[in-house]
Amino acid sequence: MSTILLVDDKNSMRKVLRQTLESDQKTILEAEDGEKALEIIKTKHVDVVMTDIKMPRLDGMTLLKMIKELDTEIVVIIMTAYGTIETAVEAMKLGAYDYITKPFSTEQVKLTVEKAIERQKLLYENKYLREKLNDQYNYKRIVGNSPAMQPVYELIEKVAPTDTAVLIRGESGTGKELVAHAIHFNSRRKEKPFIKVNCAVLAEGVLESELFGHEKGSFTGAAGKRIGRFELANGGSIFLDEIGDISLATQVKLLRVLQEKEFERVGGTESIRSDVRVIAATNKNLEEAIKKGQFREDLFFRLNVVPIHVPPLRERREDMERLAMHFLNRYSLEANKKIAKIDKKAIDLMARYNWPGNVRELENAIQRAVVLADTDTIYPSNLPLDIQTFQKDEYLHVLKEDASLTEKVENYEKELILKAMEKADHVQTKAAKLLDINRTALIYKLKKYGLLSEAAEGAEPAE
Repeated sequence: MSTILLVDDKNSMRKVLRQTLESDQKTILEAEDGEKALEIIKTKHVDVVMTDIKMPRLDGMTLLKMIKELDTEIVVIIMTAYGTIETAVEAMKLGAYDYITKPFSTEQVKLTVEKAIERQKLLYENKYLREKLNDQYNYKRIVGNSPAMQPVYELIEKVAPTDTAVLIRGESGTGKELVAHAIHFNSRRKEKPFIKVNCAVLAEGVLESELFGHEKGSFTGAAGKRIGRFELANGGSIFLDEIGDISLATQVKLLRVLQEKEFERVGGTESIRSDVRVIAATNKNLEEAIKKGQFREDLFFRLNVVPIHVPPLRERREDMERLAMHFLNRYSLEANKKIAKIDKKAIDLMARYNWPGNVRELENAIQRAVVLADTDTIYPSNLPLDIQTFQKDEYLHVLKEDASLTEKVENYEKELILKAMEKADHVQTKAAKLLDINRTALIYKLKKYGLLSEAAEGAEPAE
């Protein structure tokens, strides 16, 4: 329901407007002058104000200025019997949404107010979305509190308020884009555009046109002028993902943008200035690319003002379970399933897995598990086969070339014992049978390899 405030010193005019606008979907408030209107606005929620220009004590133009100082999202419609172009222009400059000239028809009033209400809804919706984005990309809400992530949070906090170029580095799937979002949405540019470009998926000619735009007829198929990403990002930030994949020719043009803050569209001669903060990311070794002549050193120094390294998931295993639960909550809600738990065996399997695809692979694994789950719990059988069979396939990693024969045998034995204990649900008697040894020998080996505490020596889980 929308609230409309009618401001006019003539009671008859307010009565006509009330009768015209009053409905189940609107609450109508009245004020006979600007001062009364301000009192109402300060104490009650108001969406739209319709105000006359000529009023005693406080006129409509002054009221408009004061409303915009109090709340820029209140939509103001000016009513005047002295409708001139000058009055309309001045009102619009001061922030009025529209104006209508007396005498006006009831249909004109209804149409103008309905448009103003729609405008107000859009303003509130945009405000809500901005606040949601700001909250979503607050670096304090990034999942994980492991020691490996603390330097990342510290750097985001320090660099976000500045306009400094940032180079985010890390393996594929570690969450580099999430860090870029956090930097932008915690900066002074957060109300401005955040434009993303994946440099790896665009061919050289296409990438140049995407970044800088092109003029009509600049190449075959250029049927019209195109605005580039740098132009669209003016005042905000541009995120250049996979920056290590751009060609040397495009690197030269990008360097000029960073140095001069200007560029030309493809096929154009006009220099276009753009105030853009550049945040780049890569999973490549740019220092090695520089040595091979594949990446410009001067561009690297321009981008690498503040480097941020996002650690792989295997270096922040403490965060794995928390991340898994985060994705479980998200995808169970999307799938309209009430899945609230992950079985301990499934957690253990995920904890031992090396996650070559990092957080993205974990997210995909949980999404798949949610789809396949038939109960309120995720079990090992719901996980991808690579994770289920990882220990079976990977125990040979203990046979390192530089290890002695004794070390290789002991490592192999330790892996076999771990698998037997897991298969036997950690019941020692069962595990001993699987290994074809007695329970005393098993306990000795468990203690030898640090898999059993002294206090647990005599303990035997119920079968």
